[in-house]
Amino acid sequence: MSDDLHLGADIRLSLRNHELRPVYVVGTTRRRVPKKTGFLEDIDIVSGRENLGQAVVIRLLTPRGELAALAHPDYGSRLHELIGRQNTNTNRNLIKLYILESLAAEPRIEKVLSVTVEPAKGTRDTVVVRLTVKPVESFQPLSIGPFALELSQ
Repeated sequence: MSDDLHLGADIRLSLRNHELRPVYVVGTTRRRVPKKTGFLEDIDIVSGRENLGQAVVIRLLTPRGELAALAHPDYGSRLHELIGRQNTNTNRNLIKLYILESLAAEPRIEKVLSVTVEPAKGTRDTVVVRLTVKPVESFQPLSIGPFALELSQ
């Protein structure tokens, strides 16, 4: 959507592995070069609403303070502090609190409309998170997730 250009653009990240820890790689597109054999790979770009969704996930996965040396001491979230804890109602409420706290610092989000944190079916250590936010200068809400957070191993 052209009206979402104010939400920015960035390199597309793709989830490669999620077994032990999320591992993202730079997304690429293969294209054939005219009059040549073979293909070239270009870096994919993500923009608008999709960029905001990706940026939110990256913000939540980054431990707060991790970018202090780059002059961003408040970037990230405190979700990493909950690793090793049990999947209790109290800890699920802390996850919600830490998410709300982190998203309050995101200038492209006008309002967080909902945060749901539920136990994942079939496991006792994992929760499933879903978010709905209202981007600035946009009437349409953006849904982010579901994505899983593993609390303990």
